[in-house]
Amino acid sequence: MYQPLECRPDSYQEWYRQGNELCSQGYYQEALASYNRALDYHPRDYWSWYRKGVVLEALGCYSESIDSYATAIAIKANNYWAWYEQGCIYFKEFEQYSQAIACFTQALKAHPQDYWAIYRLGEAWRKLGEYSEAILYYNQALELRPRDFWSFYRRGEAQQHWGKLELALQSYDQALSIKSHDYWAWYQKGLILQQLEQLAIAINCYDRALKLDAKSEEAWYQQACCYARLKNTNWAIASLEKAIDLYPEKYLQLAVNEPVWQEFRQQQGFQSLITNKSRRYQLQ
Repeated sequence: MYQPLECRPDSYQEWYRQGNELCSQGYYQEALASYNRALDYHPRDYWSWYRKGVVLEALGCYSESIDSYATAIAIKANNYWAWYEQGCIYFKEFEQYSQAIACFTQALKAHPQDYWAIYRLGEAWRKLGEYSEAILYYNQALELRPRDFWSFYRRGEAQQHWGKLELALQSYDQALSIKSHDYWAWYQKGLILQQLEQLAIAINCYDRALKLDAKSEEAWYQQACCYARLKNTNWAIASLEKAIDLYPEKYLQLAVNEPVWQEFRQQQGFQSLITNKSRRYQLQ
């Protein structure tokens, strides 16, 4: 529990300094009160409004935080921080990506070589489905940080959704050259190779993903589908069984209904799998 100072501050500087100390210690309500007192002395102080926005954000008061950042911006329109933090709230908390883009664009005017504003712009454009714009910003981010895993990975994701599958593979490979033990990069690479009918290589990618997360029902199931299309019955059923055991409601239904299993449904081993798992998990 925070204990108030015996001697209360009696100037802007002391209230502001106390607010910073309380904020750094996680006493956000007390910090908020201190910044409000600082603003009583200097109502147009950019940093007090900005810091007030920070503690309101930490308290989960996101609309109030945006208002505080907006007041700071009205006082000093070309300062990076209030624009950037406001953009992060629009992006993360409200999912208002167009608003986030407007804020990050203004932040970038203040700091034209800022990696984070550039990367966040890529993210916001990707969320809007504007993949060509997103890729432009990921490329800019990579000019600043040539070994940045996330820019390569998200660029691959944008290219994948845009249908540029070969380019997406290259981006995922570059991401994996930086962080070789990333489950999602291996899994996404497997999905693309599967879509490109390179099924044996896709299976290897799912193997790599499963070594990193053996409880990934998605990877087990997609691997099973690859084996099924290669007519490798034993491995297809083995991988399918793993997926069913992890999420029986979903994958029993897919095994019964998806076209990829059509030829298997007359096979005794497949029928036994479906019957036994349905009984075990009490599913019809």
